[in-house]
Amino acid sequence: MIDLYTWSTPNGRKVSIALEEMGLGYETHPINIGKDEQFAPAFLKISPNNKIPAIIDRDNGQSIFESGAILMYLGDKTGKLYPSDAKTRIRIHEWLMWQMSAVGPFLGRAHYFLHFNEGKAPFADAWFAAEAKRLYGVLDRLLEGQEFMCGDYSIVDIATFPWIARFGWQKIDLTDFPNVRRWYRSLAARPAVIKGYKVPDASAEIPSP
Repeated sequence: MIDLYTWSTPNGRKVSIALEEMGLGYETHPINIGKDEQFAPAFLKISPNNKIPAIIDRDNGQSIFESGAILMYLGDKTGKLYPSDAKTRIRIHEWLMWQMSAVGPFLGRAHYFLHFNEGKAPFADAWFAAEAKRLYGVLDRLLEGQEFMCGDYSIVDIATFPWIARFGWQKIDLTDFPNVRRWYRSLAARPAVIKGYKVPDASAEIPSP
């Protein structure tokens, strides 16, 4: 059993989707970041950076923060969606780090400027809109001729999908990126993705391109 501390953000959804895909039992503990619950002393002990998601594995008492680290831990724990052979892991690590260092931070800034504060900083609007398109282009080229990001479906697809699900916030038209659109629609139809996306907000619906 996993204790999941999360909220309805792309990073939070990565872990709930992974838990559903891997068939692990979990109990959800919503951390309302709109009310600054991530700064509570009890949560700080689990997540020293005051960010969701975080987990505690009741099997061994291990606590883990940072979504990428959690995905790797769960993959190792279950033997699912995180192949053990070195060559495949190198590729998975490359693209997982790309998601963590580029897709998440830069699309997150695109949300800030293009969705929440559009027009207040035109230079930033233009810069982050261009960077969002560049990142989508990288992903589109990666997906040309293959169904998933690293061959078989893996934690990398799970890590990237929730950020792409906010394509509307990023002012992206998925018809401009046909390989991404095909990949996105395939993942959006998976029962585990649908269920995990709704954690902890049962009313959440995956945007349809």
